Amino acid sequence: MHTLSVKAFTDLRLSGRGSSGFTDLELETRRQWLNCRNLGRTSRIIACSSERNGNSGGESPSSSPSLSTSSFLSRSQTYALLKQQMDVAAKSEDYKEAARIRDSLKLFEDEEPVLRLRKLIKEAVADERFEDAAKHRDELKEIAPHSLLKCSSDTTTLGIRVQVRSVYIEGRSQPSRGQYFFAYRIRITNNSDRPVQLLRRHWIITDANGKIENFWGTGVIGEQPVILPGTGFEYSSACPLSTPSGRMEGDFEMKHIDRVGSPTFNVAIAPFCLSIIGDGTDSI
Repeated sequence: MHTLSVKAFTDLRLSGRGSSGFTDLELETRRQWLNCRNLGRTSRIIACSSERNGNSGGESPSSSPSLSTSSFLSRSQTYALLKQQMDVAAKSEDYKEAARIRDSLKLFEDEEPVLRLRKLIKEAVADERFEDAAKHRDELKEIAPHSLLKCSSDTTTLGIRVQVRSVYIEGRSQPSRGQYFFAYRIRITNNSDRPVQLLRRHWIITDANGKIENFWGTGVIGEQPVILPGTGFEYSSACPLSTPSGRMEGDFEMKHIDRVGSPTFNVAIAPFCLSIIGDGTDSI
């Protein structure tokens, strides 16, 4: 059975800004963000195209985890530990040990069911063997429901487009203690013809055990940005998790500011995955 907790919280700010202008987290993950330029500022107003696309979607939260799901969590933790140990060995210049762990990781990746099934699905679709693709997808859903979600999402509500991309941060995670750290970058584009202001945020975070937490807060990263037509707003934040995978979704409460007394409205943030093994794609 899912457990549900309700909390109010503020965004996890990206602290530790260095002389280069980047925060520690942005420096650590900058090369992993694709299609997101000029990360030197935590948030900014940018000029954007007026293209409209994206839709909401995603799988519903899973029910009580099965034995196969528990096995996936155990494998994921082993994978995260191996990657962390290889990094430690390399930094301490124990290259022989780093090479040994690298080979173990390669073997693990070749035998990991989630990675293997993703590869089989991709091959089946390419060969138009859609029955096989459906079969492999069902197997994947059984052992790792969250892996069916992408680590990115893209949806539009009333002309306000929200794009999200998440990434696992190894350097700030401690798998041996059940602590996994994920960063995410959000791009909000106003494709409507009216200016809007972001007032509040709401996040629904589900871990791999089915535990659900709701978070509410004012604005984002300490701001309530005004977004004019044809412009956008970007920011980065993070989410600690107690399992190697999970999902996030939510909404922004906004209002039009060109008319006094305009009612507020909710802009959806479509579900996206938090995963230490990613989703096999590189961009939003």
